[in-house]
Amino acid sequence: MPYVLTLVAARDATILTQAMIDRVRDAVGGGTTPRLLSPGEAADIGGLATDDMQAGRAALEGAPVDLLVSREHGRKRRLLVADMDSTMVACETLDELAVHAGLGEAVAAITRCSMNGELDFREALRLRVAMLKGLGLHALEETWRGVRLTPGARTLVATMRGAGAVTALVSGGFTFFTERVAELCGFQHHRANTLLDDGAALTGDVAEPILGPDTKLHALRGLAREAGLPRIAALAIGDGANDLPMLKAAGLGIAFRAKPIVTVEIANRIEHADLRAALFAQGYPARAFKE
Repeated sequence: MPYVLTLVAARDATILTQAMIDRVRDAVGGGTTPRLLSPGEAADIGGLATDDMQAGRAALEGAPVDLLVSREHGRKRRLLVADMDSTMVACETLDELAVHAGLGEAVAAITRCSMNGELDFREALRLRVAMLKGLGLHALEETWRGVRLTPGARTLVATMRGAGAVTALVSGGFTFFTERVAELCGFQHHRANTLLDDGAALTGDVAEPILGPDTKLHALRGLAREAGLPRIAALAIGDGANDLPMLKAAGLGIAFRAKPIVTVEIANRIEHADLRAALFAQGYPARAFKE
């Protein structure tokens, strides 16, 4: 079955030119006539015999353009399972919460190690939450006021839902935030961990069982099963080591501005463009996007 290579430029940094498209097309061995998905931003090159993107990336000569590859058949996915922190939102919410306890950098250092697979996710989460014992619940609302959606987040969810896909936000973070992000973006489902409190402040504990890498994978499988869909119909997107199992299991796994351990294992990566690139990777033209 032939492959499609999708080029997506970072809109704020460059313009996807015909010369760029031609260089990539020559480097990957021809293919069909390129199809523009968004002038100056995104294009498809179909009819390719291989999914190897190395030659195509080299042909871009360092330009801020992402390359994503998929099989031509069944490109539009019918299930979206997305990570929250540093994926659908442009921060790590636990790190931002820790700022209110005066522990921002200490907690962020643990987060970085955990997201790059250097620490067990569950133990790292328990450790970070324990450091926040006694933090007043007002800090949750203050943190939420500073959370911003990643550009393209609403468009990704709205467009896939408009096409009939099931959409789920599955996070190793906390329900306090996933509930709000799910509502802002239009996700039908959200799953995350629960911070425990005594009515006035955090207790330093998180409810068990902790939602971690295996749970994200089980969530993807379970959501697919409930919807009567094969695993290959799923798109998963995330950035950290705890996302790797679901990224590998999905029919299309995309690493978004990912940690080094993830970029080594996941070929489809959005490193320059915004989350709209995940729609272009499925063959959606910009005119079909919904907000």
